[in-house]
Amino acid sequence: MKNQKPLPYLQFAVMGVLTKKKLPGREIRRELERLGVKKAGPAFYRLMARMEEATLIDGWYQQEVVEGQIFRERVYKALPAGLQAWMYTRDFHTAVIRHSSEGRSVSPA
Repeated sequence: MKNQKPLPYLQFAVMGVLTKKKLPGREIRRELERLGVKKAGPAFYRLMARMEEATLIDGWYQQEVVEGQIFRERVYKALPAGLQAWMYTRDFHTAVIRHSSEGRSVSPA
């Protein structure tokens, strides 16, 4: 796509987590932590709001009752534009890696 830019690494990581299914914010944060990315709650939800504004993801509140307590959590899913941006970014970084390793022999340190 013309003039498309790769996603910033945090958005790329979030989109990678959301490529297969919708997830609540707490589970996305857990997956990001497994990848070594830690974001405090407010910073995480600001990131998610920016991604919603950019139409990369969609988010809504889901309500559950747990032991008589009403519990609301934000759930997110990837939108087509977000998946397209994720694939573009993945392909961009793959091409950079291939280019940088052409003609070089790789040996262990």
